[in-house]
Amino acid sequence: MPKRILRGTVVSDKGDKTIVVKVERQFLHPLLKKTIRRSKRYAAHDENNAHKVGDKVRIIECPPKSKTKTWEVVTAS
Repeated sequence: MPKRILRGTVVSDKGDKTIVVKVERQFLHPLLKKTIRRSKRYAAHDENNAHKVGDKVRIIECPPKSKTKTWEVVTAS
């Protein structure tokens, strides 16, 4: 099974080697036929503390690195 890759924006870089990435998705409401935006926050591993708030990054699934971190940064996009 391939690993998922998501694209989002860094919203927090306060943790050591950890960033929080906000990923937004859009979908059509089944009844109202209106476009709806939903977002979710993922804690991702950033080995070199290279990314700052506002950066666009891509994250990929990985084995758990801590209780909340199961994603790691691939590259900035």
